[in-house]
Amino acid sequence: MRELTPEEDVAITSIARFVVRFGLTVPAVLWLESVRPLSFIGSQGMLLLSPSIGAFLPVNQWDALASLLEEREGIEVLIQRIEEIDRGGVAA
Repeated sequence: MRELTPEEDVAITSIARFVVRFGLTVPAVLWLESVRPLSFIGSQGMLLLSPSIGAFLPVNQWDALASLLEEREGIEVLIQRIEEIDRGGVAA
């Protein structure tokens, strides 16, 4: 796996903190594991939605997240970050 860009790191951490804050760690991990084979298709859909997503994440972070999810390891990176924050490894 390549090194994350700063935008990817911020986006992944932001999403992981949101998931943990609302107690959705287990459902999120289960869902991410189940959609892992579709991550590339999902990333392309994210690029399609990019112009209207400004309410959730800055567009540059959204695009960085989409580019990360194009890779097979992208889902695993997100799952690991969620679990790390849930264990208290990253300041929430």
